Amino acid sequence: MHDLAYRGDGTGRPSAVWIPPSTAPMVRGSTLRKCWRYVGVWGPTMSLCAAQVKVGPIGQEFWAVWQRGAGVLHQRTRMSGGRVNATGDRLVVRDGRVSIDLQLVPVVGAAVEVVTPVGAAWTWTRKVVAHASGEVHIGRVRYVVEAAALIDDNGGFHPRRTHWWWAAGAGTLTDGRAAAWNAVVGLNDRPPNDENTLWIDGVPQQTGLVSISRDLRSTTFDGGRVLSFTTDVERLRRMNFVVLRSTYRSPFGTFSGTLPGGLELAEGYGVMEDHSAVW
Repeated sequence: MHDLAYRGDGTGRPSAVWIPPSTAPMVRGSTLRKCWRYVGVWGPTMSLCAAQVKVGPIGQEFWAVWQRGAGVLHQRTRMSGGRVNATGDRLVVRDGRVSIDLQLVPVVGAAVEVVTPVGAAWTWTRKVVAHASGEVHIGRVRYVVEAAALIDDNGGFHPRRTHWWWAAGAGTLTDGRAAAWNAVVGLNDRPPNDENTLWIDGVPQQTGLVSISRDLRSTTFDGGRVLSFTTDVERLRRMNFVVLRSTYRSPFGTFSGTLPGGLELAEGYGVMEDHSAVW
């Protein structure tokens, strides 16, 4: 299975791996198939996320909208589907007083795929930087959204016990260029085919291993560059179905500091996450 290790733009990826939209078996050995799509959209006035998740036969969907200026967080997690549609290049949420309708335009050449062998199986992820444009309605109030986005697809047979720390966001460098980043510890982080990536004006470059503080206040890149994180608001969720358990904290907030290559952020927005799952 070590021959499956891969990082690239999706061309030449291992043919033995079931990668969405193909369907892997529900169970491999004693491990359930997991797959999810998470979309994060981050900007100075509003940040939001939405996801559709499937662990074996069990589905979940969630969304959250953080109105930074108003200091208000709207969010919902449901075990039943039908309110979040994150397929294709569009994100649509219809849930009570909140609706989201965004077109996601991936940056050409920005896709990064990683396959990581896990025992006799594997995990797969595809990260794509995109531009989100559209509307968010909260009650009768309409908000226009134009912001950077990350489309995060995952699939495979993750270990029964998985714990990861994650930092992802987007912003502007002091020289005016656009930056986006994805950094993780504990998931798809086996060198030299880890998923840690920095995009400058949409062009991806691998950053190597990172460390993330357990208080979710800093991310240190290979080479010593550090991003600091200031929490605006924190999302917390605990789920316990006995055989399936999950605990996470995932704050929205702002980033400051220096990216690999000595690139200094003028402003940055995004999320951190500490997620522990028995699945």
